[in-house]
Amino acid sequence: MTNSSPISAFPIPEMIDIPEDIRELILSVQEKSGFVPNVFLALAARPAEFRAFIAYHDALMEREGNLTKAEREMIVVATSSYNQCQYCVVAHGAILRIRAKDPLIADQIVANYRKADITLKQRVMLDFALKVAKEANAVGEADFELLRSHGFNADDIWDITAITGLFGFSNRMANVMSLRPNDEFYSLGR
Repeated sequence: MTNSSPISAFPIPEMIDIPEDIRELILSVQEKSGFVPNVFLALAARPAEFRAFIAYHDALMEREGNLTKAEREMIVVATSSYNQCQYCVVAHGAILRIRAKDPLIADQIVANYRKADITLKQRVMLDFALKVAKEANAVGEADFELLRSHGFNADDIWDITAITGLFGFSNRMANVMSLRPNDEFYSLGR
C-alpha cells in the first residue's frame, strides 16, 4: 500500500536543491536501507539544522557505551510513545526490532513498557527516561542512586537524559510537521 498524502505539512525540497553533503548522506541512507526516511527529506529544507540534528543524533545513538544500541532505541520508542509521536514510534520501533532481533519488543514498549519482555534494569532505565520526559524538574539523587544500584554509571545516566531530551525535541517537531512515517518502516524487523 502506498500513501499519496504529503509527508510533511511543510515544503520538501527537491533533491537537486539540497546541498551536496546532505544529498550524499541521503543517498547513502537510501542505498543502505532501500528507501529515504521522510525525516531526512523534511529536515533537508533547513540544512544547518539538518547537520546539527544528525550530528547530535549520531553522537548519542551510535556511540559506544554501556547502553546497547537496542536500549537506546527503547528509550526513543518509550518516550516517543508518551509524546504521541507517530513518526518516531514507527521509525524507531522498526530500528528497535532490528537491533533487538525481536519482532514484538517495539509494540510491547509502545503499549506499556512496564509489561514488555525486558529486563528489570531496562525497566528502571525507561522509568527514568519517562520521568525526564514528564517531570525533569523532579529528578534528584534518589533517581541516580536507583540507577547506580542497577549498574548505570554517570555516562549512562547522561545518555538516557540526552536521548530523552533530543527526542522530546524531535517528537514535537515531527508532530507539528505532521511528518508521515514511510510505509517501509511498518514491516521492518517483523
